[in-house]
Amino acid sequence: MHVDAVPSFLALKDAAATRGFDFTILSAFRPFDRQLSIWNRKVTGELAVLDSSGAPLDVATLSPRELAFAILRWSALPGASRHHWGTDVDIYDAARTPEGYEVQLLPAEVERGGMHAPLHEWLDTRIATGTAFGFYRPYDVDRGGVAPERWHLSYAPIATTFASLLTPELLRATIASAEMLLKDVVLEHLDEIYERFVTNVSPPPQPTVA
Repeated sequence: MHVDAVPSFLALKDAAATRGFDFTILSAFRPFDRQLSIWNRKVTGELAVLDSSGAPLDVATLSPRELAFAILRWSALPGASRHHWGTDVDIYDAARTPEGYEVQLLPAEVERGGMHAPLHEWLDTRIATGTAFGFYRPYDVDRGGVAPERWHLSYAPIATTFASLLTPELLRATIASAEMLLKDVVLEHLDEIYERFVTNVSPPPQPTVA
């Protein structure tokens, strides 16, 4: 995690603990090579590609463009992942996770009735009132790009700056030099991908003024 985000994360973790939640990180900083590996393994079918409800798709039935856009629904484009910045984390409640259960980061885990739903309902209030120590959900609702990810939190004071520096030109140069499957398809549709899956996120909520 970015060093400047750590104090705020620990403050949020401590606040969660007072309500009985074990606020735990599943994934934080993720380097480019790791994101590239995820992408390429999804293209080849080694990792599952999911539909909007979280169910696996038959990738053999998809065109190259359809496959790329299906992957982008749940996995960031290498070079465009907010996890590259050290400002974003995927979290869960370890206190309510059964022993031996492998957290999947699926809607069923965080929606009403899911094992991690109480934590996220608590976070709903903190984020809405601007009392989550700078953290918020960039993928809070479905905007037609990345699927809603209640588990994904972003530290706005730093992430907002990094987001402004990620231009289409920088992303194009990064992808062009990478050993990335479906590279030609991505570069052909990069402007649409940038608008739909990179910048199409929720703005941070404003703190409540007393």
